[in-house]
Amino acid sequence: MKADDITPYFTRPDGSYFFARWGRPVVPVVFGVEDASLEVLKGGIEAMIELTGHEMAETDPEIGANLMIFFLRDWGELRDVPNLDRILPGLDGLVVRLEEATANQYRTFRFDETGAIKAAFVFLKVDQALADQPLEEMALVQAVQIMLVWSDTAFAERSPLAVAGERVILRPEIAELTRAAYDPVMPARTEDPTHAVRLSARTGKPQ
Repeated sequence: MKADDITPYFTRPDGSYFFARWGRPVVPVVFGVEDASLEVLKGGIEAMIELTGHEMAETDPEIGANLMIFFLRDWGELRDVPNLDRILPGLDGLVVRLEEATANQYRTFRFDETGAIKAAFVFLKVDQALADQPLEEMALVQAVQIMLVWSDTAFAERSPLAVAGERVILRPEIAELTRAAYDPVMPARTEDPTHAVRLSARTGKPQ
């Protein structure tokens, strides 16, 4: 991938560049699904962890579970989640904005003292669009989007997934980009646009 292809994936609406990846092992927990679905969702996360060479763990010593995924029927249910207002300041206002935007997903990240991701919170309102998406595809899409802090519009026009025969897989260029982002010599967080040049140099290489 060329740097010009990579830059939009990490460009904010104001034109600034922002990149961050996990700096600690990922400890996922999922709320609002049955056990069978839980295994599929965690499988998607495990696949992305394996791709990047990152790690999972049983517990985070600071906050227990550091990746929380919530499945909801209505955004108003957020108000009933205990202590969620500590994670999402201005919770009532957020609920109103999500309802007005007819959004079906929302994610937010927390960062450690180095700027790396230390926690992620994903909220999915199961509307018809999400209900119609095969669970394996949903799991992979969500896993991709929590491994890095992508631009809000990174996958707005094109899914990170592709069809290969009878299978749905991660698009090869997205797989390469995500893997390159976890190269140990690369920074865990940066706002320097030349970072895209360094990522470009690490894509398209045999693994």
